[in-house]
Amino acid sequence: MIMTMWIIVMNMTISMILMMACFMISKKAKNNREKMTPFECGFDPKKSARLPFSMQFFMIAIIFLIFDVEIVIILPTIKMIQMSKMTSWFLTTSMFIIILILGLYHEWKNGILEWMN
Repeated sequence: MIMTMWIIVMNMTISMILMMACFMISKKAKNNREKMTPFECGFDPKKSARLPFSMQFFMIAIIFLIFDVEIVIILPTIKMIQMSKMTSWFLTTSMFIIILILGLYHEWKNGILEWMN
């Protein structure tokens, strides 16, 4: 019983020492120079983080993702030319490009691509 109590006390002591050491070491300056510089996207760190950001910034990110995925889908079609018939390759590639053009037309008609109001 005494041995168990001694182990518990030692564990508590070591835990408290480690927590105090972490607390003392982790103190950082509140006005750190690196933290006070603006982010790459232009947000000011001194203002609220909940401010709405520009819709154009969001659209650039979405367009980048669409073209990134498009490249990943188009690259295997080059190898597919050798492995399949030309007509099936042409139909598949044409359908993919038509879907992309219809999506672009839909965004254009809804005014998503309007940069100036």
